[in-house]
Amino acid sequence: MAKILVAEDDDAVRAMVIRALNEDGHDLIAANDGAAALDALKRDGRFDLLLSDVKMPVMDGVALALAAGRDHPDLTIMLMTGYADQREHAHGLDALVHDIINKPFSVDQIKGAVREALVPRH
Repeated sequence: MAKILVAEDDDAVRAMVIRALNEDGHDLIAANDGAAALDALKRDGRFDLLLSDVKMPVMDGVALALAAGRDHPDLTIMLMTGYADQREHAHGLDALVHDIINKPFSVDQIKGAVREALVPRH
């Protein structure tokens, strides 16, 4: 299936997302903050999707999305947030970010959002 980089600082959320997307057969790399995710992008090469929390220590999801979009323009980027003010901040990235998923979400919701994001665009 797809190679997905998940950047999420909450251990429980990260584990749930990894478990859910593993069930769909994706190849997953996990990072616990934006800086670690950026390192993974540089180190591991091509990803099909970056799925990142907005609010994280070291480097937040907005800064990660900007850096990833600059260096990997073909990368599909999705953000996750549980904070309304963070969602508004991320909306400035409309041209760069495919979707913003509100937390909390279910396993089925994250699977569906990822499936939709991975549909080829023409």
